[in-house]
Amino acid sequence: MNVSYHFDEVGRLPLPGDNVAIATRQLDAGTIVHYQGQTLTLDYTVMEGHRFAVKTVAPGEDLLSWELPFGVALRAIQPGNYVINKDVLEALSVRSLKFTLPETPNFADQVPPYVLDEGSFQPAPALPAYPETRTFMGYRRSQARGVGTRNTIVLLGTTSRTGSYVKQLAARLQGELTNYPQVDGIVPVAHTEGGTEQPNNRELLLRTLAGFIVNPNVGAVLIVDYGIESVTNEMVEAYMREHNYPLEDVLHRFLSIAGGFQDNLTIGETIVRDWLPKVNAMVRTPESISNLKIGLQCGGSDAFSGISANPLLGWIVQELIRYGGAASLAETDELIGAEPYVLQKVRDVETARKFLALVAQFKERTSWHGANAEGNPSGGNKYRGLYNIYLKSIGAARKKDPATRLDYAIDYGALMKESGYYFMDSPGNDLESIAGQVASGCNLIFFTTGNGSITNFPFVPTVKVVTTTRRFQLLANDMDINAGQYLDGVSMDELGKQAFELSIKIASGQRTVGEKAGHSQVQIWRNWRQTDSSQLDTLLNAPQPTGEPIAIRTDAAAVDTGSIRFTLKRHQNHRASDHIGLILPTSLCAGQVANMIALRLNKKGLGQPSNISRFVALAHTEGCGNSAGQPEQLYARTMIGYVTHPLVQHCLLLEHGCEKTHNDYMRHEMEQMGVDPSRLGFASIQLDGGIDKVTKKVEAWFAERLAATGPSTKETVGLDALRIGILSDGSVTDAVGEQLSMLTKMIVGAGGMVVVPENSGLLATAAYHGNLFDTANVPPSLAYGEHARRSGFHIMETPTEHWVETVTGLAATGVELMIALVHRPMQTHPFVPMLQVASEPTMPEAYATDLDLLLSGNPATWNDQIVESCKQTIEHSYTPRLFQQGNVDFQLTRGLLGVSL
Repeated sequence: MNVSYHFDEVGRLPLPGDNVAIATRQLDAGTIVHYQGQTLTLDYTVMEGHRFAVKTVAPGEDLLSWELPFGVALRAIQPGNYVINKDVLEALSVRSLKFTLPETPNFADQVPPYVLDEGSFQPAPALPAYPETRTFMGYRRSQARGVGTRNTIVLLGTTSRTGSYVKQLAARLQGELTNYPQVDGIVPVAHTEGGTEQPNNRELLLRTLAGFIVNPNVGAVLIVDYGIESVTNEMVEAYMREHNYPLEDVLHRFLSIAGGFQDNLTIGETIVRDWLPKVNAMVRTPESISNLKIGLQCGGSDAFSGISANPLLGWIVQELIRYGGAASLAETDELIGAEPYVLQKVRDVETARKFLALVAQFKERTSWHGANAEGNPSGGNKYRGLYNIYLKSIGAARKKDPATRLDYAIDYGALMKESGYYFMDSPGNDLESIAGQVASGCNLIFFTTGNGSITNFPFVPTVKVVTTTRRFQLLANDMDINAGQYLDGVSMDELGKQAFELSIKIASGQRTVGEKAGHSQVQIWRNWRQTDSSQLDTLLNAPQPTGEPIAIRTDAAAVDTGSIRFTLKRHQNHRASDHIGLILPTSLCAGQVANMIALRLNKKGLGQPSNISRFVALAHTEGCGNSAGQPEQLYARTMIGYVTHPLVQHCLLLEHGCEKTHNDYMRHEMEQMGVDPSRLGFASIQLDGGIDKVTKKVEAWFAERLAATGPSTKETVGLDALRIGILSDGSVTDAVGEQLSMLTKMIVGAGGMVVVPENSGLLATAAYHGNLFDTANVPPSLAYGEHARRSGFHIMETPTEHWVETVTGLAATGVELMIALVHRPMQTHPFVPMLQVASEPTMPEAYATDLDLLLSGNPATWNDQIVESCKQTIEHSYTPRLFQQGNVDFQLTRGLLGVSL
C-alpha cells in the first residue's frame, strides 16, 4: 500500500507561481501527495531537496522555481513526475543509491538570455534609513580603516614561497596569547599564489594583499617575502602607496628572508613579541553598527538554501543597511540565471552595466580554458537538489532581499568605501571569494550552507548558517545558526531578529563555533593560465604520455652496484623505506580538519613506531570550486598516486561531503584506474556528524587497521629497490650534470627508478642529457602526478614552473626520496624526504643550517657522497634539515586549463 501525505508534510513551493516543488524528505516511488485538490503519485523515488512536478509542463515549456526559469521540459511532465536533468543523473550514477533512477532526463538546462532594457530602466530608491543607531564593541582604527570586530596579529606570506615560514612562526608564538587577552590571535595567512613567473592574476593578488593589510580586524601585520618572487614586498608597498591604501595607519613590517630558515624565524619572533604589548593595549569601545561590513557567502548549498538560510541573510543585511552598514554579495558564476532578480532594484544604470560586464568577463575567461561558467554546481550540490547553475543561482541571489537595491558592482578585493549593498566579482570557490571580501574590508562573514560547510577565515569571524534543522542537529558543534527553524514554522522576522542580535554579539567579541574549533583556511583567487582561446584546441588534444620507461644509455655505469646496500622496512608484502598513515582530504574544505586529526593521532602515538612512523595529512586547495575535464582528471590521477604510494601503509580518504570530488567520486576513479578501494578507509565530515565525530571515526579505523598489521621487519636491498626523484630550481653545471647522469645510469641499470620533472634544468644540461639519450627531444613518459607502474627512467610532465607544484606531482609518481639541486633552499615535501644539494661554494655561508650536502672538491667523489646521504636518509639515521625545521608545503597544480568556478 502506497504511503499518502498532505503536500505541506513533504513538499515546499518557493513561490506560488512555481510548477515544481521541493521534497522536504525522501519520498519513495508510488508515494501519494495531496496538493490543491489533486492527488499526485510519484513515478520515481525523489530524494530530499529534489523536485517533482505539481503542474503539467508541456514540451518546451519553462520549469519554474521562485517563479524564475531553470530549465526547459524535453517531454511532457505530469504532476507527480520526478524532475531530473542529464547532469544530475550522471552525478547520482557514481553514488551508492538503493533505488532506481529514471533512464533519461526530462528537462534540459536552458534559460532565456537576460538583456538589460536601458530605455525603461528606473533607478531604485534607497531603503529608508533608521533615525537612530545601535552599537557594538569594536576596535576603532583610523577613519580610513574603520572599526574591527577582532584584534589580530597577522603573519602574511606575500607569495606561496613564504607560506611555510608564516605557519611555523605562528606555531612558535601561540603560547604567548594567554598573556595578552586583548589579542584575538596570531594567525598565518599562507596561500598558493605568486609562485610562478608573470602570473595573470598579479594585479588581483596585489590588491588582495593590500586589502588584507589594512582590514580593520588587523592589529598588526608582518609581511614576508624572499625578495625574488614574481610578487614581492616592494611591489605590495608600491601598490598600496600608489592606490592610497592607509598603510601607515596599521602597525606593520615588511620582512625579506635572507639566510637560514631558523635564523629568520627568530627574527620574526622578535618582531611579533615586540608588538604584543602594543596590540594588547588596543581596547574595544562602543561603535556604531554602521561600521559593520558583512561578507555574504554560501557553500555546500542545497535546495533549501534559497528558502531558509539565504533569505535570512537578506533580512539581516536589509536591517544593517538601514542602520548605515554595508554588505557584499559575491560568487559571480553563482548568479548566472538570476540576473532578473539581482537587477530588479539597482542604484543606477552604470551599476547594472558593471554587474553584467563582470558576468560576461567571467564567462569569457572560463571559455579560454575549455570550461563553462554554468558548470559550477558540485557533486554535493546536485546530490542535495541543485540541478544546475540556474537553480543554484536563483537560490543564492536570495541573500539580497527583494526590497534591497544593488548599490555597487566592484572588482575582486576592491575597497568598500560607502555604506550599501555591493556585488563583488569572484569565483564560486568559497575560500577564494571570501578572501576577496576580506580584502574589500569585510569585518564579519555570514556563510550559509545546506550540507554543512565548515569554512572559517583566520582573522574575520565566520558565522555559519545551516538550512535545515536535521542538518543542524547532525552538525550542532560546527554551526552557529539553524535557519531550518523557518521551515519548522518560526517566522522570518523572529528568526531574523535573533540572528541580528547574535551578529552584534559576535562583532563585539563572542566567538563563533569555528573560532572555538581553531579551524581556518585562506585561498586567494588562483592564477589562470590562458588569456585567450588561441591554444585551446592544442591543449585539449595534447598527446598523453605512455607510462613506459624511457630507454637510456647504461654503458658508462662502471661501478660495482652490488656493493651498495640499504636497509628497508617490510610489512607482509609491503616493502618501503618508511611506513606512514595517510589522511587524504578529497577537497580543500577537508584539509584543515585532516591536519587536526593527524596532529591528534601523532600526539597519541597511535601505532608508533612499531607499525608506522607517523601520520600525515595532505591539505590542499583543490577538489571544489574549479573546472572539470582535464584539470579534474589531473587532480584525481595525482590523488590516486598518493593512495598507491609505497611509503603509505594505511590510507583514509576524508571528504567534506559536498565537494565535486567526494569519496564516491574517488572510489569510481580508482576503479577506473584498476586500484582496489576496499583496502582504504573513508570518512565524511558532514555525513559522519561534524569534526568531533569524524575525528573519532578516523581514529577508530586506523586503530583497527594497525591492530591487524604486525610489526615491520628489516630487509637489505641494493640499488634495484631505489625510487629516486631528481629536480632543480634552475640551471645545473656540467660537472653536476655529468655526475648525476652516472648516478642515474647506476640506479636504472641496477633495476631501480629515477624520475626527473620536465621543467628541471637537469634535462637542459648537455652533460646530463647527452650522456643519457641518443636524441635531442625526449617526451615525458609520465603525466603529472601519475604513479609509475614500471621501474626505469621517467620524465614527468610539469605544466608549471612552480616549485611546490612540481614537488607535489613528483612525489605522487612513487619516488621515496628526492634529490634537489638548489641555488637557495626550497620548500620540502610532507613525507617524501628531500635532500637539498648545492654546488656553489658561497652558499653555505648563508644557508649552512638548511643545506644537506655541498658538492665540492673532486667531482668523481660526488656520487659517493650523494649515495651515502641517500642511505642515511632512507635508513633514518639522518633527517633532511629543512623538513626537520618545518619548511614544508604541498600544492596541486591545475595544469594549463584549470580555472576557478
